[in-house]
Amino acid sequence: MKRNIIIVILIGAILLLVGWKLSNQTFINNSTKKVTTQTKVKKSAKNEEKKEKKKKVVKKTVMRQPIDWRKSSETVAYPNLNELKNFWILVSTKKQRVYLKDGSKTVYTMYTSTGSGEKTETDDNSTPLGTYQVQEEKGDFFYNAASGEGAHYWVSWKDHGIYLFHSVPTDKNGNYIISEAQKLGKHAASHGCVRLSVPDAKWMYENLKVGTKVVIE
Repeated sequence: MKRNIIIVILIGAILLLVGWKLSNQTFINNSTKKVTTQTKVKKSAKNEEKKEKKKKVVKKTVMRQPIDWRKSSETVAYPNLNELKNFWILVSTKKQRVYLKDGSKTVYTMYTSTGSGEKTETDDNSTPLGTYQVQEEKGDFFYNAASGEGAHYWVSWKDHGIYLFHSVPTDKNGNYIISEAQKLGKHAASHGCVRLSVPDAKWMYENLKVGTKVVIE
């Protein structure tokens, strides 16, 4: 009889021990899962933080610095005009920038040198302010003997060949005038036209469509 009682007690103890081990193992597994989940969440948060930092860096370094008139103004590709619903061009004579716009959104920014932006009695090299349109006249080179300057890749936006988008100035042989080119994006320097870097001017020449709105402010 005593022997049977001892056996029952031993079996009960064994069952309790097995139950405790199983319970403890479940707790450990659940704890491990929680730690793993927390680690994944932390890693995901860190990855998102890295992505945001990358985006911020890209935004800060989009415009090419220092300004190089031989290169595009931005370090990213030019926009595809076929993908834009409401493309137009904004020229700021104050900031010396040309903004390619899709509605209210700026999709690309170019360095420029315009005229003064305001005509005075002593200054007839102003860039006329107002709203205009890209015109049919354009060409890959011109030279103006009166001013002693020419340019590559020109596109008319007022008075049919008078006011233009074009590259930084050249001499009569088509060689770029370095002293004038180095003014790009820094201050007004043109005789009224909108000067651009060589690649920017070429892109405008190849891509602008007749009738595109141009706003000079």
